[in-house]
Amino acid sequence: MDTSDFELLDRWRAGDKPAGQALLARHFDSLCGFFASKTDRDADDLVQRTLLACVAAKHQFRKDASFRTYLFTVARHELYHYLRTRQRDGERLDFAITSVAEIITTPATRMIKDAEKRRVVEALQQLPVEQQMLLELHYWHELDIAALSDVLELEPGNTRVRLHRARKKLREILELPGEDEAAQVLENTAKPDSSG
Repeated sequence: MDTSDFELLDRWRAGDKPAGQALLARHFDSLCGFFASKTDRDADDLVQRTLLACVAAKHQFRKDASFRTYLFTVARHELYHYLRTRQRDGERLDFAITSVAEIITTPATRMIKDAEKRRVVEALQQLPVEQQMLLELHYWHELDIAALSDVLELEPGNTRVRLHRARKKLREILELPGEDEAAQVLENTAKPDSSG
């Protein structure tokens, strides 16, 4: 039977470095996928920054949620910091309304070979960053409402409303007839390949 994330975390905190490496390696591909759809050339750096932040804060995680949820929370903070550094005009960014495409002029689609995947990722990149994250974390990384609420630091009711709005906006961009179709497109579209 596989060792749980919390068991690996406890061993890592007690000084077992291989347990920490195993824990982070377990979630490495998910992190790569998370960043690959949001930046073209800095995904590897953002993964590394997220992992380093987790190493630095390994004793601060209180186990209120899964380690994976915690990791995506750290990843969200790293992404927001990165996007703020890419903002040229000095204005304050509101990730509830600003999209990746507005901040980064060369979106990461070169690694996505399939036309439908590219279309979905390009549509996701037109959404505000927060909506893009909600949809990707829910459909591609299978986070439920409770985990999404932890990552975005929202109440579950607010998360449900924002997820609904994100699906609706994606449906409009993709010109789909209904919200169910937007969810179906996301479920049928594999997450972006994190490999080059």
